[in-house]
Amino acid sequence: MSREIRRTMPLLSMNIVMQLTELSARQIRYYEEHHLIEPHRTEGNRRMFSLNDVDILLEIKDYLEQGMNMAKIKKLFSKKNEPVSTDEPNLSDSELRRIMREEMLQAQRMQKSSIRRGDLSRFY
Repeated sequence: MSREIRRTMPLLSMNIVMQLTELSARQIRYYEEHHLIEPHRTEGNRRMFSLNDVDILLEIKDYLEQGMNMAKIKKLFSKKNEPVSTDEPNLSDSELRRIMREEMLQAQRMQKSSIRRGDLSRFY
């Protein structure tokens, strides 16, 4: 069983999580209401927490102790969950070759080695 699967397994009851995090049940439910954690529910509707949930609760507690408010914490967590996007455009092979050719010609004109020459040396 992989480490990530073990960390996401809902194993801990509310009482154990309260002892581990030193948070009250009300605080934990409040963070759940704000969708910062999403504990698993049993058939009897009892919350079961994973190790990842405990880590998130401890992180929230640390942020609060540092003086952050809930709005800022929610913003931090929403940014963490967003997919990473790059602002760099996707270049086609022909565009990339054109840019590299221009750089090498410019470096040759200035009688300097191209910045990319070291990166490209393995290809020629």
